[in-house]
Amino acid sequence: MALAINIEDLLNKQRIESNRIEFKKGWNPASIYHSVCAFANDFDDLGGGYILVGVDSDDDTGLAIRPVEGVPIENIDGILQDMVRYNNKISPYYMPRTSVEEVDGKHVLVIWCPAGINRPYSVPENVTAKSGSKEYFYIRSGTSSIIAKGEVLDELRELASRVPFDERGNPDIKVEDISTLLLREYLVKVGSKLANELYEKPLTEILEQMDLFVGPSENRMLRNVAAMMFCENPSKFFKRTQVEVVFFPEGRLENPNNIYEAPIITGSVTQIIERTLEYLNRMVVMQTIIKPKNDNHSIKFYTYPYQALEESVTNSILCKHLHKMPYVKSCIM
Repeated sequence: MALAINIEDLLNKQRIESNRIEFKKGWNPASIYHSVCAFANDFDDLGGGYILVGVDSDDDTGLAIRPVEGVPIENIDGILQDMVRYNNKISPYYMPRTSVEEVDGKHVLVIWCPAGINRPYSVPENVTAKSGSKEYFYIRSGTSSIIAKGEVLDELRELASRVPFDERGNPDIKVEDISTLLLREYLVKVGSKLANELYEKPLTEILEQMDLFVGPSENRMLRNVAAMMFCENPSKFFKRTQVEVVFFPEGRLENPNNIYEAPIITGSVTQIIERTLEYLNRMVVMQTIIKPKNDNHSIKFYTYPYQALEESVTNSILCKHLHKMPYVKSCIM
């Protein structure tokens, strides 16, 4: 795939931090996959990193030695095939991006390792070993990849619960997937001044101001919440983002065969919540009025208190989205 940054900027360590770039003179998978794992863990939240295979570096300056060593073109296909096997040894599975760049008349293999969304990751000490190689968690320390130990390892493991699912970046969500109509509706509802600027400024600028982007400058990604809230079809990214309402008029235990299934409710998360509550209020919440004898006041009963349904539906849908389970099935008895 195409790089998100110019290859010359990587070679000269420009535009991004130098500790996010590692030069490798040749293909050494055992060492390289320590760095793949470390960049994927992104302990310092810098946005991952890049490994340039076929590039030697100067011991004093740390910059690339030109002209580059390069990787023989006839070896590249074999390396890419090996990487498919080695990627499967990372736990949980992680797949770095690769790009073959022409530099100084030679070929350089760039391994781009964005921060993984399922971190922390571990990898065998030697991915080329058939078995018996112990697994370790690696992190970046300056310009080196080291094994995480002690308190650092404990902190690394906490990364899994530190970033909620809705705040994680998603490379599959594009700006074109965001509905300006839904976005403006939200901004108007919350009284944001950005509602007036929506059609005056680029959409990316508005989304940046709303803190809906994450990641380094060369690889900005929209957060999951952007698609949840402002995409007309979030199931494109989160399968079965929908609500199904099942109604048992006589009770599920009394007569389980008497069942009514409402039409599936879809849309953005806010739309799903509103449409579900509207349906329940219209079809399920019923009022009964009793007129007692010798009393001027009537007594009103509701099959379900609307406020309780409102809280239940909202909490169910939002909690399931935060835990990557956007499908909700409600049973009304």
